[in-house]
Amino acid sequence: MTTAHEAKALADGLVRRAVTANLHQPAVMEQLDGVQRLPEDDRRRLVEALADRYRRASDTERVQEKVLTLIAIVGRGLDGLPLAGERTARLDVLARSHSYWFADRHEVLADAELAAGHALSPAVIATIRRSALSSYRDSSLPAFAARLTEPVLNVGEEWAERAMEDGGLRELLAYALTATAAKPSAAWEKGGRALIGTLGGDAVREAVLPWLALVGRPRTFELERAPYEADVNSAFDPYNANALRGLAWLLSFLPPHPATVRALGVLVECSLRKAAGLGPRNPKVANAAVNSLARLDGEAALAELARLGSRVTYKGTLKLIDAALETRAAALGLSREEIEELAVPAYGLTEVGKAEFRVGEAIALLEVRGNKAALTWSNATGKRVRAAPAAVRRDHAEELKDLKGLVKDIDKSLSAQAERLDRQFLARRTWAYGQWRARYLDHPLVGTLARRLIWTVDGTAACFADGALRTLTGAPVTGGATVELWHPVAAVPAEVVAWREWLERHAVTQPFKQAHREVYLLTDAERRTRTYSNRFAAHILRQHQFNSLAAVRGWRNKLRLCVDGSAPPATRELPQWGLRAEYWIEGEGQEYGLDTTDAGTYLRLRTDQVRFYPVDAPQNWASTYGGGYAMWPEDGRRRHVDPLPLDRIPALVLSEVLRDVDLFVGVASVGNDPTWSDGGPQGRFREYWTSYGFGELNQSAETRRALLERLVPRLAVADRCTVEGRFLHVRGELHTYKIHLGSGNVLMTPNDQYLCIVPGGSTAPDTGYLPFEGDRTLAVILSKAMLLTKDTEITDPTIVSQLRR
Repeated sequence: MTTAHEAKALADGLVRRAVTANLHQPAVMEQLDGVQRLPEDDRRRLVEALADRYRRASDTERVQEKVLTLIAIVGRGLDGLPLAGERTARLDVLARSHSYWFADRHEVLADAELAAGHALSPAVIATIRRSALSSYRDSSLPAFAARLTEPVLNVGEEWAERAMEDGGLRELLAYALTATAAKPSAAWEKGGRALIGTLGGDAVREAVLPWLALVGRPRTFELERAPYEADVNSAFDPYNANALRGLAWLLSFLPPHPATVRALGVLVECSLRKAAGLGPRNPKVANAAVNSLARLDGEAALAELARLGSRVTYKGTLKLIDAALETRAAALGLSREEIEELAVPAYGLTEVGKAEFRVGEAIALLEVRGNKAALTWSNATGKRVRAAPAAVRRDHAEELKDLKGLVKDIDKSLSAQAERLDRQFLARRTWAYGQWRARYLDHPLVGTLARRLIWTVDGTAACFADGALRTLTGAPVTGGATVELWHPVAAVPAEVVAWREWLERHAVTQPFKQAHREVYLLTDAERRTRTYSNRFAAHILRQHQFNSLAAVRGWRNKLRLCVDGSAPPATRELPQWGLRAEYWIEGEGQEYGLDTTDAGTYLRLRTDQVRFYPVDAPQNWASTYGGGYAMWPEDGRRRHVDPLPLDRIPALVLSEVLRDVDLFVGVASVGNDPTWSDGGPQGRFREYWTSYGFGELNQSAETRRALLERLVPRLAVADRCTVEGRFLHVRGELHTYKIHLGSGNVLMTPNDQYLCIVPGGSTAPDTGYLPFEGDRTLAVILSKAMLLTKDTEITDPTIVSQLRR
């Protein structure tokens, strides 16, 4: 190649091949290798020909990128490459990206920048490192990324930037980055322990825990998302994620400490929070934290594992938690249920729901109130004060920090224990009386929940009041043989009503619905259909919300994708009863982007039947596009198992399963979304939205109506509110309003015009006594009622504009 014309022809040929194939195709790479063996003068002419083409600006931006990259490849080793400013500008764009496809070979631009004596920005280094982690079989990109040793972590995450500010711990961070396996090997543990020995265990813990507290915070600078790319700004940086795994492992080599346990538990939950288009942020980090908790001795780590076991829904991580708990149970010769009971710590409480701590001259009183813990103070003179005295804040900051951490731990544990107790209805669990008192009624933490529930002692129902366990008549229950959790399905209506009145007389607020629990008995329609229930069919649910609720309630479900695939129904296995419940669902709609996320996941589901099968029956499957379920035996044998008749399902099982399904519909239905009055996409769901949002009440709404009939007369606005049929009628100054007791949607006079009020973050008005916690729709209804009685004082412009139409 001796002329500029020949150089131009070769340059155009290289660009064509780079665009039609890619820079990583074997034929292209072979040609480029040949070009790099050309004499230096020929390579310079070729570089200039490529630069001339770039300067003409006649190509698309994508082709221009290829030309810049080819200049760097062809000119490798040459000094004074042209278009240095353009190359730097391209790297600046790269710095705002999460990663790039390895075949684009953008690292050669960075290599040329280094060869020119220019430093790469930390953001560019971060992009290259992230890209190298998904370079498939390519070795050149990982090799180049391995040369970029500074900064030790990727910038962009607050925790990493804070960690790098602690210059004396670079060696710790570098070692943590080598945690790329599922568990620490013996060699890795040996090296980690040696490093901790050099740095000091306390110093490591005091450094690492504040870093972990920053994990999951918004990025310090946002990345630009490509079309259809997952929400990379909510995800963990995958390069830094290895360091997080290593730091979690290193903490397990230290002596157990409550703050360590707390930090690892938070890391598990933070890592499993979902990012759009991605799913859980980083299950590998969550798994590393679980493995570290499993390695830690002591009551606190076991309690945290038990708490996570009731909260985590991601299958892979939950499997690790279950395995850790089963291992502990086997080592102690106990059942998994007993381990969960024994694992609940007292959190410093010296009696049920109370503890006092002397901090300097002040006294902190820690009390459990409902499902929350509260900290109050008395100063040196014994006077009650709102907050920690100044002397405590000044002289005992570490103790104050520990107390605040204790309050957070108690709040988390109360929530987890309430959920665990709520699951006992289907667990068929019984206790010896003495064992039950120790683990439940008199336990410093669990007792705050257990004393607000109804139990049966040798068949006699009782609840705690006035310092003792008492029956409906007030007679004390002082002993017995067997204790179970009481369920209204086994009681006559008069007994249920009597218990509701008893709770009200004694001002007992239950941690979840028990006396007011909905009971779902077999209907005539279900007797006719015999093997399935259509009670919750033909609803439109938000898929992701349904999926989260199902997981929390112990159901297994698979997100439906708008692809040619298959999926089983949502299922709940009940091994104690030998049963499996199924809720048949299918994706709603077929228009990509309108009915799906960018990743192709259906936004909504259409519901169908509820069925029951023996727990070991082959699984039903259906196309993700819909079209009905069929049983496909996994072992290849054609063994069909019929669904079980509903009248053979125990009443408790039927009621609890249908209650779950009612919850899914009640929470996830588009019918209770106040912004869907237009019927959603293309108005397709207007008829459904209207029928659900203002139609007949389901069982949970009927329970809500019965409660409101007793509650409304005690409200400050009682003279303006009445319960009539399906609605709470509210008289304002401008209009009269009807709030639907199922959806919380509002109609107003004249002509039943729809009034859109979107609930805010806090919707719990001061209503005085409530018999149970956890009914968000009830809180929404009461909040709207309080608001609308003073409709002339409303300032929200979106509501005011509707009131004045």
